[in-house]
Amino acid sequence: MVAYVVIPGIDGSDGQHWQTLWEREWGTAAVRISPASWSAPELGDWVDAVQEAYDTAFRRDGRVVLVAHSLGCWAASVWWSRNPASPVAGAFLVAPPDPQGPAFPRQAAATFVEVSPQPLPGPALVVGSADDPYCTPDTAAAFATRWAARWHQSGSYGHLNSASGLGSWPHGRELLDGLIPQ
Repeated sequence: MVAYVVIPGIDGSDGQHWQTLWEREWGTAAVRISPASWSAPELGDWVDAVQEAYDTAFRRDGRVVLVAHSLGCWAASVWWSRNPASPVAGAFLVAPPDPQGPAFPRQAAATFVEVSPQPLPGPALVVGSADDPYCTPDTAAAFATRWAARWHQSGSYGHLNSASGLGSWPHGRELLDGLIPQ
């Protein structure tokens, strides 16, 4: 068994987002973070929310996988870098935004602007899109390198969110399953 910590981006993932669809499928094996600052993200609040969700998931099953999208990638990576001894089976980091990029919501997510990738203490996969408005493929690949993670470009799907029309995103599940064998 595996427990999943679901870490969406700003405002959470809506009902058509692949994270939400996966979370429904996983049922009680999934725990979504609940930061108080969904719309005006504060890094410390989000990292604390990852810790709370991790604690709940770990009590359910000792194998925990972080499943992050967008700004959630930064919360996941900061949390895991600060907690390297936590038994995390892996991190699936999808569409990390570039905090230095022109489309980054600098006002809304000001505490995330200065984050930088640090090597992660376990297996990780960064998935990006060729036409993500929040991060170029080269920048996302550089983040993967600095996180000591594998990199996968998943075609041209924008920000790999609900607007991308991915539905339950079967290709993403294959990538996740390849990262964390059952």
